Amino acid sequence: MIILSPDMKQAPRWIGALCVLSVLAGQAAGADGVTAEAVFPSSPRTAQEQGRINAVTAPTVDFTTPEPFEANQGGAGTVADTGDDTVFSLPPTTMSLDDQFDFELGHALFAKLWVSSPSSTKASDGLGPLFNARSCMSCHVNDGRGHPPEHVEDSRVSMFLRLSVPAAPDAPMSQIEAYLADLDGPNATPRTRPVPGYGNQLQDFAITGHAAEGRMEITYTETAVTLADGETVMLRAPSYTISSPAYGALPKDLQTSPRVATAMIGLGLLEAIPAADLLAHADPEDRNGDGISGRPNLVWSEQERAPMLGRFGWKAGEPSVEHQSAAAFHGDIGISTPLFPTGFGDCTAEQVACRAAPDGAGDVRGDEIDQTGLDLVTFYARNLAVPARRDVDDPEVLRGKEVFYTSGCASCHVPKFVTHRLAGASAAPQSFQLIWPYSDLLLHDMGPDLADNRPEGRATGREWRTPPLWGIGLTAQVSGATTYLHDGRARTLMEAVLWHGGEAQAARDAVSLMPKPDRAALIRFLESL
Repeated sequence: MIILSPDMKQAPRWIGALCVLSVLAGQAAGADGVTAEAVFPSSPRTAQEQGRINAVTAPTVDFTTPEPFEANQGGAGTVADTGDDTVFSLPPTTMSLDDQFDFELGHALFAKLWVSSPSSTKASDGLGPLFNARSCMSCHVNDGRGHPPEHVEDSRVSMFLRLSVPAAPDAPMSQIEAYLADLDGPNATPRTRPVPGYGNQLQDFAITGHAAEGRMEITYTETAVTLADGETVMLRAPSYTISSPAYGALPKDLQTSPRVATAMIGLGLLEAIPAADLLAHADPEDRNGDGISGRPNLVWSEQERAPMLGRFGWKAGEPSVEHQSAAAFHGDIGISTPLFPTGFGDCTAEQVACRAAPDGAGDVRGDEIDQTGLDLVTFYARNLAVPARRDVDDPEVLRGKEVFYTSGCASCHVPKFVTHRLAGASAAPQSFQLIWPYSDLLLHDMGPDLADNRPEGRATGREWRTPPLWGIGLTAQVSGATTYLHDGRARTLMEAVLWHGGEAQAARDAVSLMPKPDRAALIRFLESL
């Protein structure tokens, strides 16, 4: 049993610990032996309260009018649409003035441009030596989603390639691999290892005196898809290569996975959803026969030194906002943190010069970003507010919502949850909130067309986490481009729907068969989120 700190400045650790697995305690478990709950110094849900929560989160059957509080996607802290590209960068309306000061400090660190070592700017040195971006904000522009380069000169900074090779059968198991092997037995997802000479991701920038690892190249093949009423939609299938590899020949069994940066809004709210409520939607054996068999990714937490429920990233590979932030500092920028203390970032043993290069650790900070700095960045990331819905009472939007439900989209894109009742004044924006993320945060087989064929933890090469949909209608306003899915291949929301396969094939086919007015209403509904 875990007693969690009520200090919200350390909230990423104790909210993350909600998901600590049954390997730590013999508590009531959900799917696959995952512990649903940890103990809080706060009020637990009473039976009466749980009954009200079950009622309010039950799927609606009335599509003639908006549901109560539906416009406030992010709960009481929901912010109004500013009409410009800053709408994803605001704190919750319920945040105190004192906490807004920490929020702004976290924003400054999130936007900071790091420089190489040695440098006279001691608080900002440690970049690289190999990296994908010089700041968090470079990838998450305006705290929004990234996009693939659309031409030769277009920036690649908000997208990169994950890399791996299959693990040798006799490779020693890590703690999480041993846990998953015991849990899943012969059905365990194949293991992977970093690519010798390249690591876990292709880093296409380097500090002076070092060579970037290579350059991601993308080509597209266009295919016409004809819907039931004769409308044609063009889908583009991407193909990826790596040009100018600088650290040796790339292995023949190289596994790659393109990833665009995800939007930053609502992360703290997703972190505060009770694990039991997420696991209630898991059905890996599809016992109810609906064709949907979501399952949790189980990942290693450097904070808890234990397996935990994955919630963040395209394959739910990160267990908490703090862990995700530290991993991004490590892999994307080459900055050490208390969770990932190596000063050379993702460089492998074969990259001798990279590992021997000067770094920014060892001064008064200790690591290149110390725990205080990491806490501030995490606090910022956890508290980026969700914008309000638009046009929730528009008849076409309501019809689109009905289509969303009846087509089966809501089976994975679960509309609403109620978060934990958290202790501490700083927890108010996340505590006991009715939220509308439209995600179950579980892994689903999305079919061969979206497969990257690269396992990640428990996720297979065909599985992806259901991405939250809140804020998706503001993509163009925030990011200046409309690209969707893990690699940005979809240029419109309809293209994104038509790429769905696997468990989502039936929903995709329902959309392709419906009359054009219903498809238009579905898109209007998605644009209202």
